[in-house]
Amino acid sequence: MSAQKLFFAGSGGQGIILMGQMVTYAAMFEDKQTTYYPSYGPEMRGGTANCTVIVSDSEVSSPLIYDADCLVAMNLPSLLKFEKMVKPGGTLLVNSSIVARKTERGDIRVFEVPTIEIARELGSPKSANMVMLGAAVRATGVVRQETIERVMREKAFTGKKAETIPANIKAFEYFKV
Repeated sequence: MSAQKLFFAGSGGQGIILMGQMVTYAAMFEDKQTTYYPSYGPEMRGGTANCTVIVSDSEVSSPLIYDADCLVAMNLPSLLKFEKMVKPGGTLLVNSSIVARKTERGDIRVFEVPTIEIARELGSPKSANMVMLGAAVRATGVVRQETIERVMREKAFTGKKAETIPANIKAFEYFKV
């Protein structure tokens, strides 16, 4: 694997930062080189949120990217703002639960993921981001699925949040690409 550049974007409260952190931890567990660069507005919920994750077999010199191998767009403003940054041949994952707009690009792979409907169907409405994370990991192969599940147990959902692990694993495994 050469470097893979992922960009997660949405609004505060959608779990954007958590998705990026989890991929970063998984890359570290797999002894890969990685950088993580979050950016979010001052609002607790509803403001902008995005993060860059680079995973590589060799040293990563900068956390900044101008083109992405994969874009996860959890809302319409993120799709409109960042769709152009996906490299030709790259991957775009769109939260089709709240984004009805279709991409006009024919040079990328597009996956429409109805995250909210899937999370509700599974009985875990708060796990929509884990549905999307599972789709992104399978679409890119950036890290192994079992490593993300390890991250859930050891880093992301500890303490009182540990009770959510089974539901989050189920959501993560649900959407097949």
